[in-house]
Amino acid sequence: MIQFSHVFKRYPGGFDALKDVSLELARGEMAFVTGHSGAGKSTLLRLIALIERPTRGQALVNSRNLARVPRRRIPHFRRELGIVFQDYRLLSDRTVYDNVALPLIVTGTDRREIPRRVRAALDKAGLLEKERMYPVTLSGGEQQRVGIARAVVHRPPLLLADEPTGNLDAQLSDEILELFLDFHRHGTTVLIATHDQRLIERARARVLHLKHGELVRDTGASA
Repeated sequence: MIQFSHVFKRYPGGFDALKDVSLELARGEMAFVTGHSGAGKSTLLRLIALIERPTRGQALVNSRNLARVPRRRIPHFRRELGIVFQDYRLLSDRTVYDNVALPLIVTGTDRREIPRRVRAALDKAGLLEKERMYPVTLSGGEQQRVGIARAVVHRPPLLLADEPTGNLDAQLSDEILELFLDFHRHGTTVLIATHDQRLIERARARVLHLKHGELVRDTGASA
């Protein structure tokens, strides 16, 4: 599903966010990317999502060489992944339903199919009864659930999450983790960037540890 071979990412000014990173994440696998602030966690996810391009090295996602995906094809490429952000990135002037429906509308899904898909995603996230509410009326945990529903409504094979529990307390973090674990159990490839060690220990999944842009440790799933 994801293959990095000697990947580097250098930003203007000479800052190396990633240095010689090689890794492979199989289809259906779940893993965490961890490390100190500035270690390269978000950059790694941004490369996978084609928000950024590698400076050197080869990056493949679903057998596609990211260096060869033309700009005009990036929106089509992103249909195969869902992205969950720490800051939710919901549209405040749209209802919960409309926020979750947006990816389906953008990708041209049959309008007769949209209500069923949106409500199925909201039901999975435990928010079906709040579909007509606005984000500002929801708690932080509920807003993150909306973000997750939006990320999975188009049934992507790959789900990326960048510090998805960074703004939540321990109980809400555990609830969000259970959602990710459930998607993983149903075959979705899940990659989560986080510094929350308690969350990682609860998941008992593979851990990719970055330090100053280098992959310094890669553990397998715990027994």
